[in-house]
Amino acid sequence: MSVPRRPHPSRLRHRTATAAATLALAGGALALGLPAANASVPAAGPSAHSSHPNVVWAVTVSGHMVRLAKPRFVPTPVHPEKLTHPGRDFMGSTVASHFKGGGLTARTSTVPQIPGIDVSAYQGNINWPGIARYLDFAYAKATEGTYYTNPYFYNQYVGPYRQALIRGAYHFAIPNNSSGQSQADYFIKHGGGWSNDGQTLPGALDIEYNPYGSECYGLTHSQMVSWLHNFVNEYAYREHRYPVIYTTTDWWSTCTGNNSGFGSKDPLWIANYSASHGGTLPHGWGFYTFWQYRSSGSLPGDQDVFNGRYHYLDVLAEGS
Repeated sequence: MSVPRRPHPSRLRHRTATAAATLALAGGALALGLPAANASVPAAGPSAHSSHPNVVWAVTVSGHMVRLAKPRFVPTPVHPEKLTHPGRDFMGSTVASHFKGGGLTARTSTVPQIPGIDVSAYQGNINWPGIARYLDFAYAKATEGTYYTNPYFYNQYVGPYRQALIRGAYHFAIPNNSSGQSQADYFIKHGGGWSNDGQTLPGALDIEYNPYGSECYGLTHSQMVSWLHNFVNEYAYREHRYPVIYTTTDWWSTCTGNNSGFGSKDPLWIANYSASHGGTLPHGWGFYTFWQYRSSGSLPGDQDVFNGRYHYLDVLAEGS
């Protein structure tokens, strides 16, 4: 049963701006890769499903529809590690130690004002009615590898929806444990899929420093890039939306060779706790869509912002 949207006051204020004023704001256009208000917008492609059984259409970061054939997967090495603490792995759990100050030095006066959080089992059940007025979106960890699901996922995913917040789910990647394809399928099966309900963001792939061993999971640059393509292409083929990629510029440079092959399709969620406006971005992305700017704050979980006005967050959720 569909839950009606009940915008809280901050969302109502976003929507009182005229459409012309909203569309003229370049920040929001950049967040989605959309053209400026006075530019022509390419017509949307065919509906998500093609009549051909092995061809579908998926939405890219720029809002374009692209035709996808059934993905072909490049095998990558699988060397499962002993996994001792999946419940303690969360978006950014390995990141804070790489920034001076442990994630508390970002110049928050420069942070845009479309606030959100990301949460995991570490936060447990959250009182969403008590914090919804301070937020516009939330992401919750759904899965890790092909062996773990967040026991608090229902509260953390359905709770925001019931408060008329835009919500999403993320997957914590362990690339040397199983294939990108299998982890994407596991993620989709356990809450990571996209719904065309106007309140669900594309699933996010959390790819960061290895919490169990070597920084790059023992994969070469080409092997890591293949694993990422396997995950991204499987998700796009099945859900008709390209997933968001969460990472740091340091990890991306170290473990993919600063590969530029994802910026045209996948929205970027950058983690940077010591710079304003996201800092230097990985190669291939000219802008970030989300920025995780602090590892803690006044709200549960990590502190995030969306790069643009509320209208464009709506567009990202709706898959327009």
